[in-house]
Amino acid sequence: MSTLGMPGVPVAEAVTIATEHGCHGLEIRAHEDEAVHIGLTERESAQVRNRITDAGLEVACLAGYAKVCAPGPDGPVVAELRALIELAHRIGAPSIRVFPGGDGRPHDRIAAVLDDLRAAGLRLLLETHDSHPTGEAAVAVVEPFGEPALVAVLWDALHPWRSGEAPARTRAVLGDYLGYFQVKDAISAGDTTPVPPGQGAVPLGECAELLRSWSGWISLEWEKAWYPDIPGVATPLRAAAAWFHALDEPGTARCP
Repeated sequence: MSTLGMPGVPVAEAVTIATEHGCHGLEIRAHEDEAVHIGLTERESAQVRNRITDAGLEVACLAGYAKVCAPGPDGPVVAELRALIELAHRIGAPSIRVFPGGDGRPHDRIAAVLDDLRAAGLRLLLETHDSHPTGEAAVAVVEPFGEPALVAVLWDALHPWRSGEAPARTRAVLGDYLGYFQVKDAISAGDTTPVPPGQGAVPLGECAELLRSWSGWISLEWEKAWYPDIPGVATPLRAAAAWFHALDEPGTARCP
């Protein structure tokens, strides 16, 4: 599960919630408002890593906010990417999540950090989000690098669908470039207020059928940081767990 669903909650408490609900890992939000952020010292990073691994969990991903397609000069974006790579390496994350964020040209920015990614053993994941909400749009950014183990796509269940791209199309265009999946649900394509998986309009059953033969990380993204009035993370975690376990039962991938 993503710590986006627990804004302001200390890492130790997030670990407890994750273990109590049977999660295997934590997607850590890297944000200035949270305990984990760019600029964390080596000692602080080690404490975060140890709190997670000592509980038998893994860090699934470091969710950063760099915008690789943002307008403006390349330097600040490359610097932010390198800072995220360093932080991810310190806390034991296998990947960093970034956003598109505009209509700029991201190739040089990503190319500038390829050696950093290789040296750290990390993968850059471009989320289907904002300016590039579909799988087709996101894969067009990462495919030119030709290294899905190094640069791939994070499929957010909501955004491709609400932009008119059916799950089957998203899965097909991503192919080997599918690196991560965020399960989430919303009231409708026009009203993206989060609801527990299975209670909204996102076709999560179809997503599940498409993910049966895939073995990457699946994470609940509960956007309480952006929608403070929605319930705490426990209810959507239970619904997400039901959906996840149904992956092992063909034809039953539905949430209660």
